[in-house]
Amino acid sequence: MNPSTTKRAIIMGATSGIGYEVAKLLIAEGWYLGIAGRRLEKLQAFQRQAPEKIQIRTIDIRKEGAEKEFDALIDEVGGMDLYVHCSGIGFQNFELAPDIELNTLETNGTGFTRMVGHAFRYFLQQGKGHIAVISSIAGTKGLGIAPAYSATKRFQNLYIDGLEQLAHMHHSPISFTDIRPGFVATGLLNDGKHYPMLMKPENVARHIVRAIHRKQRIAIIDWRYKVMVFFWKLIPAGIWKRMRVRN
Repeated sequence: MNPSTTKRAIIMGATSGIGYEVAKLLIAEGWYLGIAGRRLEKLQAFQRQAPEKIQIRTIDIRKEGAEKEFDALIDEVGGMDLYVHCSGIGFQNFELAPDIELNTLETNGTGFTRMVGHAFRYFLQQGKGHIAVISSIAGTKGLGIAPAYSATKRFQNLYIDGLEQLAHMHHSPISFTDIRPGFVATGLLNDGKHYPMLMKPENVARHIVRAIHRKQRIAIIDWRYKVMVFFWKLIPAGIWKRMRVRN
């Protein structure tokens, strides 16, 4: 078990949804995984599926000191070749409730920076590595129905851009994959609202793993959303502010 040639990955946010499906695919490929999330019972249930290939750790990325738990998980796995960040939240917030906005910022902004930055420093010291993050096509434009969500997703896009340049400045061969799905049928969208072009998480996970293997820099999932984003970017600001974009 766990020979020196085994590929090792840490997946942050693997208790459900996209992260869970990506983890299953990597295990099937022979990866040795460290999976993290806030729900211990979910992590334990997942570990029972392949106890010889999975280490678990409860981590709340919003908390100061979460990096110590991250390091402990890396040690238990025996190293890290790939970091996959799937931990994020998003809500429609038509009334702009401050608790929703601030919680989104804390998770998708501060928590994201805390974990992805720590993975970057680890790989910088190691001399190589691969960081893959699940952002969103929502970062393309500021969404009136979800301002903090779209803003934090754009932040994630730009943060990865910055880290890629920083890695080059350090002459470090760290790879980056920014994965931008459209609507995915996960608990995040389990709010009773209608979402068009809804994708199954297992199908999205296959696209993600393929993009990781190819070390694809930006992966918009799927082709329908690639077309939509292309035209989305062309909408002038004056027209965009008048559009009632919902669901």
